[in-house]
This record gives sequence, C-alpha cells and structure tokens, in this order.
Amino acid sequence: MALSLGWHIVLACFGVAFPTIIFAMHWRGIRRQDADALLLAKRWSKVSAVLFAIGAVSGTVLSFEMGLLWPGLMGTYGDVLGLPFAFEGLAFFLEAIFIGLYLYGWGRMPPRQHLLMLIPMAITGVVGTFCVLAVNAWMNNPTGFKLVDGKVTDVDPWAAMFNDGVWLQFAHMWLAAFMLAGFAVAAVYAAGMLRGRTDRRHRLGFLVPFAFASVAALSQPLVGHLLGSRLAETQPAKLAAFELATETESPSPLRLGGILVDGEVRYSIDIPVLGSIIARNSFTKPVEGLETIPEEDRPPVNITHLSFQTMIAIGTALAGLAALFWIARRRGRDLLRRRWFLRAAVLAGPLAFVALEAGWIATEVGRQPWVVYGYLRTADAAGENSGLWWLFGATLVVYSLMTAGAVVVLRSMARRWREGAEDLPSPYGPQLETGADR
Repeated sequence: MALSLGWHIVLACFGVAFPTIIFAMHWRGIRRQDADALLLAKRWSKVSAVLFAIGAVSGTVLSFEMGLLWPGLMGTYGDVLGLPFAFEGLAFFLEAIFIGLYLYGWGRMPPRQHLLMLIPMAITGVVGTFCVLAVNAWMNNPTGFKLVDGKVTDVDPWAAMFNDGVWLQFAHMWLAAFMLAGFAVAAVYAAGMLRGRTDRRHRLGFLVPFAFASVAALSQPLVGHLLGSRLAETQPAKLAAFELATETESPSPLRLGGILVDGEVRYSIDIPVLGSIIARNSFTKPVEGLETIPEEDRPPVNITHLSFQTMIAIGTALAGLAALFWIARRRGRDLLRRRWFLRAAVLAGPLAFVALEAGWIATEVGRQPWVVYGYLRTADAAGENSGLWWLFGATLVVYSLMTAGAVVVLRSMARRWREGAEDLPSPYGPQLETGADR
C-alpha cells in the first residue's frame, strides 16, 4: 500500500495543479494573442493526458488494495467511508470527460469555449483529491459514528467526510500539489535553458509554473504550522515523534536532526524554547514527551522524525529559492541568465518530490500503530494473505513498467517537439481527412 500510494500521489498532484497552470497559460495566449503561450498550453495538455491515463491504472490498483489488504478497516468502517469514495469516483469520470473535450477541442471549438473546458477539469481534480484527503483526515480525526460492543452504529457520513481535520489537511496537500507540479515543470525548462535553449518559449514555460509553485511554497509554512499546532491535542504521540521529545520539558527545545538510540537522543542540535513556540504557540507550554505515551502506542520515532524534518528542510529551501528569484526580478536582476540559479531550479524539481513523499511518510508512520486513530490498530485492520509477497512483487513490476512507459512516452514527445513537430498525432482523436483517405 505504501508503494502504491507513494507512486500514485505524484500523479494526483499533477491532476490537482496542472489544469490550473494550463488554464493560466491558455488564458494568457488568448488574452494577449501569444502564440508561444498557446503552444505551451497545447503541449502541456498532451502531457496531462498521459499522466491521467497512467494515474487511472494506479488508482484502480489502489481501489483493489483497499479491499484486499485492509478487510478489518473496510469491513468495519465501510459505511462511514463510502460517501467520499463515491464522490471521488464520480469526480474521476467527470475529469476524464473534460480532459477528452479539451484535448481534442484544439482547432475544433471556439477559443473561449475551449478554454472553459479546463475549469471543470480543475474543479473535479480538486474535488477528487479532497474526497481522498477526507478519508485520510478521518483516519486521523475519527468522527461520524458510534462504536457499541464493537459494532459501528449511528453513522453520519457527512460528519465523517467533513471532520475537524479535513480543511487544513486538504489545504496542506493542495499547496503541496502546486509546489510539486510547478517546480517539476519549471525544472524541465530550466534544464533546457542550461543546454542553451534560452528562447522566449522556454522562459515563459519556466515562469508560469514557477510562479504557481512560488505562491504555494511561501504559503505552505503558515498552513503547515496551523495543521501542526493541532497535534498536541489530537495526536500527542505523533507530535512527540516529530519533535524527538523523549521527555516533557517546559519550555521545550527545537531539535534539529538527531536520532533515538537506546532511548537517548543523539546527534541533534537543540535550540532552547523554540520547540514550545513552534509546536504550542507558547513560550512555556511543553511538548508532551514519549515517556507519557504507553510503549505500545508509540510510532516508529526515527522514521517519523527524520521524514518530518526532511519535509521541513526542503520546503524551507524551496520557499527561499522562490523568494530569492522574485526579489531579484523586482530589482531588475534576471536570474534566468545565471547558471547557478538554473541548476538550483533543476534540483528543485526532484526535491519537491522528496518533500512530498517525506511529508506523507511522516503523517502516516506517525499515526502508527493506528489506522483509525484511537479505534482500530493496523494489526487488526490488515488482512492475512499467504500470497502477499507475490502480490507485492506483481505490483512492483506493474509500477516499474508504468514508470518506464511514462518516461519513454514523455521523452519521445519532447524530442519530437524539439525537432519541430508542433502537433503530435492522437491515437483516439478525430483525424482530419487527407486526399489519400478520400
């Protein structure tokens, strides 16, 4: 499940953010009669279609895994979780319809009507992701039911879907999606400029997604802080693992780095008081230490702590890179002419992937040993399957093939675009009739 989610979440981010980025580029092309912007929007739409097609496969695998791997979860709480999953499926099919309309509408629909096809694409992508995040937020903040003698009763699926943690968790993921998609697309054009392709099209292809990523990166610390400040009340064990707090201290220090070895913190840099300020919004309130948590309820501390700090470190670096670029631009300095900045922009792409994965590892591993926090342990939710390793091996092969296929297809498209092929054929699109056909 970790392999499938970790792979699929990257495509989900593009599904959330890419239609909005394409809309901005397409709108610019229509408003300013900008041929370069229209061409980029057209190319990006084909990339979006490829990613969506692959995401459809990985999402189908995930839907099977929910039932096959987690019978204790779905068998017990299926009625509670059914509503957001139903809406997610509906959003997926609607998104597929409008992707088709937009992709094959080039030159066949009025320009402004064609542009509007991107709006439902963006909305359905956001709705689908919100529904999935609602399920995950519910696992962290279970509500909307009563548990009587081990049986789930009085189910309120709306209360479960719109639980206390869903809005901040969704906002955090929504910004992360724009960071990943924006920095990844910008990195492609930064790499092209490093190879000498410094034409206007490459600069525009860098600036628009980088602008979206910059806004997200600079907003993320605030949303992340608001989300994290809830943990002291809702999941104190996760917060203790994040902060590597083995003992309750007032005020608590901020620990940079460090690991837990035989119950002792080693190799960390401690900054006094700052832990209480960041985690508790107070100069004196302590972060509850692991000594107050029963050992059987503690998450794997080192993985949780290091993943969390990896996410924070990379997120801070990306926000700094974005701020540096726009401040320099305002002062009349063109950093796109500086190779050191282009190298940093290329590196920002994969770093955004690492930050995303690290964040999900932190939040999911930090919830352990619970699947539904306080109600259902992972050991009780997981099924017993004698062929589990065969299933894992088959899944690994499928995802490896999909990764290789995506790389081959996207590189082939990029190569043909560089060679001057402005309109790549679409295998299922309506083709213009030629003389030979007639």
